[in-house]
Amino acid sequence: MSHHHDSELARQDPRLDISDTYLFRGTTGTVFVVNVNPLSGGGGFHDDESRYEIKVDTDGDAVEDITYRFTFQPPAADGSQRWELRRLDGPAARDRFADGPVVLTGATGTTSKPAQTPDGLRAWAGAAGDPFWIEGTVVTAVKTAIAQGTAPDLTDFDSAGAANLFAGTDVQAIVLEVPDEALGGAGAAIGFWGSTVLATDAGGWRQINRCANPLLNTLFELEDAERDIDFNATEPAEDQRRYGAEILRAAERAAAAVGAVPDAAAHAARVRDLFLPDVLRYEVGSEAAFAVDRRNGRGLTDCVPEVMFELVLGAPVKLGLDASSATGVPGDVFPYLSAAGARH
Repeated sequence: MSHHHDSELARQDPRLDISDTYLFRGTTGTVFVVNVNPLSGGGGFHDDESRYEIKVDTDGDAVEDITYRFTFQPPAADGSQRWELRRLDGPAARDRFADGPVVLTGATGTTSKPAQTPDGLRAWAGAAGDPFWIEGTVVTAVKTAIAQGTAPDLTDFDSAGAANLFAGTDVQAIVLEVPDEALGGAGAAIGFWGSTVLATDAGGWRQINRCANPLLNTLFELEDAERDIDFNATEPAEDQRRYGAEILRAAERAAAAVGAVPDAAAHAARVRDLFLPDVLRYEVGSEAAFAVDRRNGRGLTDCVPEVMFELVLGAPVKLGLDASSATGVPGDVFPYLSAAGARH
């Protein structure tokens, strides 16, 4: 849950609240995951004039060239929801009034084979164990340090007592595996972010949430209603202009306080350029890795909090946890996420 509860609208309806996104190599193609409804004990997906979108940039300009759009119907008596998936390309990918063709349909929570097209596109949606893990004391210390321009204070933290803040929690997940050829083939460079959208009373669409890099809003607080900063309503191509100065300021102060880098200003500029625009970059067909020295998509077992802490501060900060602390147990077959309620 690296991204949960980061806007007022997302808090009002957790079904539209994106908690994490993932992008990695599957068994047959490229896998996109958008998790929503963090801490869910049910509730499913929003079904009233809403959309869940997987945005794909194929030319490096942080503007979507392909959109995979999921819509959900109201729950049936057994709680399952029918869904439709549409693909939109080119200008239509950026037009929320465009109506692309339905490429796949299915229902949530089914235990049978996932919905699949003859060419290998397949999708699944339903409740899943949350694969994200983090230590509450550590993340609070790092957030405070970045906000105040100080080094993290972990003098009272005992790693022997570290605990996953989100142990025992589930999410609602959308998993899409796309044949590599539909994304430009092996070796193609793509960018990805997820978004949730809700219809307005005036007949338009309002973007409720968007997410790519983990913990970005958590660490830098780019959403601030009091200052009229609405990160979730804007688009990645605008990120450098809108939010670059804030990340530059916060990262430079924190890195200078930690004192692990020779040039805090140059380090902060690198941090800004790593995370803005807020897009997960990936080479189609390759092994995903979200690491300090390599960022290529994001795998389900990547320890992204430690990576983000070190990238921002210039020095490692350990959680005292590993992947075995996660609620979700990633699998090696589609849809790759564990069943809801799975425990180690």
